[in-house]
Amino acid sequence: MSKQFLLGIDIGTYSSKGVLIDENGRLIASHVEAHGIDLPRPGWVEQDADAVWWRDFVVICQRLLAESGVRAGDIAAVGVSSTSPCLLPLDEDGRPLRPGILYGIDTRATREIAELEAIFGRQALFDRYGVTLSSQHIAPKIRWLQNHEPHVWARTRLLLSGTGYVVYRLTGAATIDIYDVNAYAPLFDNHALIWDQAVAEQIAPLAWLPRITWTCEIAGAVHAEAAAVTGLAEGTPVITGTADAAAEAISAGLAQMGDLMVMYGSSIFFILKHPHFVRSRHFWAGPFLEPGAYAVAGGMSTAGSLTRWFRDHFAHEEVAAERAGGANAYAALAALAASSSAGANGLVALPYFAGERTPLHDPDARGLLIGLTLSHTRADVYRALLESVGYGIRHNIDIMSQEGIHPQRILAVGGGVQNLAWMQMVSDIAGIEQHAPDQQIGASYGDALLAGVGVRLFPTITAAAGLISHSTIIRPMSAITRRYQPFYELYRELYTQTAPAMHKLSELARSP
Repeated sequence: MSKQFLLGIDIGTYSSKGVLIDENGRLIASHVEAHGIDLPRPGWVEQDADAVWWRDFVVICQRLLAESGVRAGDIAAVGVSSTSPCLLPLDEDGRPLRPGILYGIDTRATREIAELEAIFGRQALFDRYGVTLSSQHIAPKIRWLQNHEPHVWARTRLLLSGTGYVVYRLTGAATIDIYDVNAYAPLFDNHALIWDQAVAEQIAPLAWLPRITWTCEIAGAVHAEAAAVTGLAEGTPVITGTADAAAEAISAGLAQMGDLMVMYGSSIFFILKHPHFVRSRHFWAGPFLEPGAYAVAGGMSTAGSLTRWFRDHFAHEEVAAERAGGANAYAALAALAASSSAGANGLVALPYFAGERTPLHDPDARGLLIGLTLSHTRADVYRALLESVGYGIRHNIDIMSQEGIHPQRILAVGGGVQNLAWMQMVSDIAGIEQHAPDQQIGASYGDALLAGVGVRLFPTITAAAGLISHSTIIRPMSAITRRYQPFYELYRELYTQTAPAMHKLSELARSP
């Protein structure tokens, strides 16, 4: 019997990554494609489904097959994930009608959240679904399409996620997994695990919604047209797949109940594996990737996007040095931040450059830097931005604990983990121990493992996640944690004190 391989591809906010692994989980090949996001208006964040999502998938497939020497026919299954939740309307021929609307960093549907709460009742939504609507949810964005783009709505016949669109292009099947579809509540009944007919009448026709499956269920097989473009073999099984954060959680080794993944990407995402459904005012809860497991999820709107913003606008010297063959600009900036001290010499930043998701659920929150004097340097400002992410992570974990949700083991994954000085700041600020997996490959590796579960190469998702080992442990230094305590308290106070001004500025920015 020939060796079997698994393909996993993740479509991220600023890049897409694919891997080929063998049946033992060993990495055979990987490839990354960079791309951008579109910001057509304040609060809007979009990507082109064909020029970004599908193009990246095709290019990565072709490159992995060419560079690995693996025969397409030896690929046992394909797994896909993408930034999530996303909304893409398609016409009757399956063609995108507009760019995809991205996850909680896109805050355009604030008015529609209020409309749905007025229709169904804010308390009633929480009582029935355990949900408080926010910019992370898709139902308000669907309603936004109706309100603001009636010409698109009139031609819409299918509503898909980013993962769903790639799977649709591969197989012709319109599916969404039970984890990803949680973001569609109240359109999705997260207890009965079905679309809610009564709610659909107020949001979208059921005929336009994809089939709901468990993550590792086979959605379909690669059809001839997709095979010709990607290089994959016709008939290759494709699982339904999931959200990038959930796939990343598997790659992090999220196996035990009480494990909490902290994903350091363009934004921060949290997933805690829990044995039962949790009702939370601050977080998103629902079924996880397989029967018998539930997730408590949360997310900060910015993290790596803050470092990218600073690099692009205030680190021209480091960028120029990198282009001339010098150190990576981010590595140079990490060294710059290390030259400042804990507390950034008296600076505190609020990281709400794209509003904030959990635990604030405030799309109109805005970034803030307070304490500036003429003695402050770029190093202090950059360190303050890094520390603001640590304060935000602590804020989320503190609120979890107040709700009786207590993480037992914290798993740190994502691009930000490469900056060990930043990870140490976070551990010191939050007083937490972080475990980093030995293989920092990311969501695409989780996609491949999930595909393996789909074709029974691994017996369960828990077993697949259990293959991951963790030898890097980042422990807090108690003296530094004490040093950060008053800064953290100030961080918590600042939002309350400045929120009215933030909201006014947000309103002014939206004015013509």
